[in-house]
Amino acid sequence: MTRPSRRGIEARRRMVALSMLAPTLTGLLLFFGYPLVASVFYSFTRYNQLQAPQFVGLLNYRFMVTADPQIFTAARNTLWFVVVLVPARIVCALMLAGLLARAKTAVGFWRTVFYLPALVPPVASVVAFVFLFNPGTGPVNHVLSWLGIKGPLWFNDPAWSKPSLVLLGVWVMGDMMIIFLAALLDVPRELYEASSLDGANGVQQVRHVTLPTISPVLGFAAATGVIAALQYFTEAAIASQVASGKITVGGGSGTDLGYPGSSLMTYTQLLYQHGFANFQFGYASAMAVVLFLTTALVLVLVMRRIAVFRPENNS
Repeated sequence: MTRPSRRGIEARRRMVALSMLAPTLTGLLLFFGYPLVASVFYSFTRYNQLQAPQFVGLLNYRFMVTADPQIFTAARNTLWFVVVLVPARIVCALMLAGLLARAKTAVGFWRTVFYLPALVPPVASVVAFVFLFNPGTGPVNHVLSWLGIKGPLWFNDPAWSKPSLVLLGVWVMGDMMIIFLAALLDVPRELYEASSLDGANGVQQVRHVTLPTISPVLGFAAATGVIAALQYFTEAAIASQVASGKITVGGGSGTDLGYPGSSLMTYTQLLYQHGFANFQFGYASAMAVVLFLTTALVLVLVMRRIAVFRPENNS
């Protein structure tokens, strides 16, 4: 009986590996690869799903840059959430995780208390926050009035609507807090002891020990946060609809999209409006392609910034 050759063994191993990866690869091709290729194709067409796609070249992209009156407002609002919401969640979650890591009593209780808001469904949490911050009947402004402070209009004021959603994002940061807590508890105590012997204070230990050690976790939090912020849809859409009193799928008409004063109109809301309310699927596909490329570019920049805190760059 002849023994199988080395080449045959390697081929058999590859077939076994591919057979195990087949379900995942099939899912990626069907639910990521095909939609991506189809979006790129439809972005060069005029398409409403009722008629055959009509090739128009770069017309959709040209219209996006030169003629769409809402695109830059939506992009600016989305960029605001990326710049403000993501760092606010990371900083607050990291600080809270640091406090819990040093806690001595009732640690399990406090971890549960701060994690529970993350389990609330997004729609329910937004509706609750709009009620709490209602300028006329909400308890938040009532408490502020007892302290002699005139509360703002919150979700009904263009200047306060986005900060109100930042407060909501910080309130539901329990998922990120748990990840940071696990990373902080995994930092070797010997590193802190060695840095103390070298004369490092608390701030220096955080800068040269804690942050470099948990830099992969920081990178993960920043990357996922940026992706979520660039696709920010549910919270902004529900908040604007509940605050305006017009509950309609997709944000209603283009006139009240992003109430108040288009301050909560994000890029994905406008994409949804064009694609599923106005049936401009070609233009919506072009917006989706631009969003994909922007997300990839921003992630590269974010990961290069996070790399500054890696141990090899702080030696």
